[in-house]
Amino acid sequence: MSEADSDHELIVAELGREPTPAEAALFENLWSEHCAYRSSRPLLSAFESEGEQVVVGPGDDAAVVALPAGETTEDQDVYITLGIESHNHPSYVDPFDGAATGVGGIVRDTLSMGAYPIALTDSLYFGPFENEHSRYLLEGVVEGISHYGNCIGVPTVGGSVDFHPDYEGNPLVNVACVGLLTEDRLVTAVAQEPGNKLVLVGNATGRDGLGGASFASEDLAEDAETEDRPAVQVGDPYAEKLLIEANEVMIDEGLIESARDLGAAGLGGASSELVAKGGLGAEIALERVHQREPNMSPLEILLAESQERMCYEVAPENVERVREIAERFDLGCSVIGEVTDGNYVCTYEGSEAPRASDDSSGERGEPRERETVVDVDAEFLGDGAPMNDLPWEEPTEPETDLPDTDLEDAFDAVVGSPNTASKRWVYRQYDHEVGVRTSVPPGDDAAIVAIRDIESGLAISAGAAPNWTSANPRDGARAVALENATNLAVKGATPLAAVDCLNGGNPEKPDVYGGFKAIVDGLAEMCADLSVPVVGGNVSLYNDSVSGPIPPTPTLAMVGTKPGYDAPGLEARAEESSLLLVGDDALERDSFALGGSELLAQFGGTDRFPVLPETPTERLETLATVANADSMLATHDVSHGGLAVTLAEMVTADVGLEVALPTDDLEAGLFHELPGRAVVQTTDPDAVVEAFDGVAPVVELGSPTADGTLSMTVATEGGDETTVLERTAADIAALRTVLEAELE
Repeated sequence: MSEADSDHELIVAELGREPTPAEAALFENLWSEHCAYRSSRPLLSAFESEGEQVVVGPGDDAAVVALPAGETTEDQDVYITLGIESHNHPSYVDPFDGAATGVGGIVRDTLSMGAYPIALTDSLYFGPFENEHSRYLLEGVVEGISHYGNCIGVPTVGGSVDFHPDYEGNPLVNVACVGLLTEDRLVTAVAQEPGNKLVLVGNATGRDGLGGASFASEDLAEDAETEDRPAVQVGDPYAEKLLIEANEVMIDEGLIESARDLGAAGLGGASSELVAKGGLGAEIALERVHQREPNMSPLEILLAESQERMCYEVAPENVERVREIAERFDLGCSVIGEVTDGNYVCTYEGSEAPRASDDSSGERGEPRERETVVDVDAEFLGDGAPMNDLPWEEPTEPETDLPDTDLEDAFDAVVGSPNTASKRWVYRQYDHEVGVRTSVPPGDDAAIVAIRDIESGLAISAGAAPNWTSANPRDGARAVALENATNLAVKGATPLAAVDCLNGGNPEKPDVYGGFKAIVDGLAEMCADLSVPVVGGNVSLYNDSVSGPIPPTPTLAMVGTKPGYDAPGLEARAEESSLLLVGDDALERDSFALGGSELLAQFGGTDRFPVLPETPTERLETLATVANADSMLATHDVSHGGLAVTLAEMVTADVGLEVALPTDDLEAGLFHELPGRAVVQTTDPDAVVEAFDGVAPVVELGSPTADGTLSMTVATEGGDETTVLERTAADIAALRTVLEAELE
């Protein structure tokens, strides 16, 4: 029996009758993989999501986390919201609108918690950069994100861009949002009391995005770009900006009892989930919904995924004030029903019955009778979908088969790869300064935004590493968590919490599901080791196309806090100082592994994945401490592309680096991608060595120079040094600007 048939039997047994067409469509969408997580929910218990800082964990529109105590103007605890979502299938079909509405959706998730959005990150994954179609998708997605984010005035401060052959038929667009609120402004998606009104505020409802949730739960077909376009929503960022400000006023005035944004499955999804979370029901009159298209059917009104809409629970005495605020911001407002203690019921009354086709009198038909189109238990609708128990295969460890490479060719290929090259072409299109909070902008290891109420900086890092998780899903995912935490540490921040976006292929394939299970386990293990609660997230499966499944991709967005707003940059400075490599355990073991490296991506071959450090928390805490020292001039993590890329990124036109390589195994030492390492430039190297004594190895690399050249030397048997590679800042810039060179 197929899943659809078994679902139908279960629904009929619960209802005691056949579902209406609207009910059947609602169940299809809310019981889809996209909404119900039928294949992934059994795995998600691996994540630890609790902590004294966690106010609202997984299950709401966004998580809420308390920031470390500080002075505020109103003696209120300061909270942030964290949310992340994917808009993968829509961004393949329509790159601009697919990516833009992904931004809009995650921002509304932030609004529904009572928060004001203060920062966005975007993690983007495409097929090979040299392919014209990949560049077309990249340009459209970046334009969509920048247009929407810039128009609504929320800065895009970070993220990642990766290219991999297995994204050719199915790119990924993962967007995260951080919001800011105080304790008294917190709202949840839990309906509070029967008799309260349900009020729909925002854009009028049209037919766009119909079936978006079910569309996101299927493999992409060869003709998806044309056939599935109606399932892609169309965004209006100017309406979203008005909604942001109206929401702010309503929260300030205490008018909202609970809230849910309209995303997957539209009004049906938002309203049913809101009342289900409160163990309640609703009565909704669908014809009251303000509409922008004529003759919409009840099913279309219920399931359309038109953007820029919010569903609020409002006490009866506050409804008129909510309407006044909506009108002030030129937003539509409909009182569509009320919360009850019964079933979730949707009715519809058309304006008139149709006249007979031969009636030429011009008179209106008789009024329609009210029709009940949905009458179900809200909790069964939201949580009744049975979970899938799918077979899975353990991923295999690759054999070691290393290519024979020339050091200079390897350096140029890795530093000039689109994966490790500068992403300035992308982030310069985003307004990262709006809101005047951004103190460390995109292009560094982590962004930092100022939280002035507590005089702290909030560091944000987001991304994954498809080369790593292709080579070893479990350890690659562990490395993703470690690398994001290291990005925070080198800017002096201590991790606070994280959200994840778990992307995989078709889970019905045992090898694909095995890889997905492995990234869940690996990410959960390392986050637990780092004492970072994973407070929410998103799952996107069926990222499969005619070109095959995507790599298992665990995007992680992690935040941390630090004293003040400033941090050392990643570029070297022209002061008398020392350059140190911190945390390279492979040097101590004299055992390098190149699995998942950009070197192997460029030249072919396979290898085992690097052995990760056993005690990452202490080394990252130490790294954050030394990064905040006055003697620290520059800090930069070592990960993608290895030490070679880190050093190349630290060189400027005015400041070069003279580096004595700490191993004679040059290719392995320069290009292995063990995370948890950093290069630091300090005027007090002894203090760094002392701080890391017994915690992690520290190796002196060299010092800055005034010639803008990266010079690498290695010791000979006689004790002399020989230069093995030199590149000027201009040489390096030419390699690292491959995106600008191809896209402008």
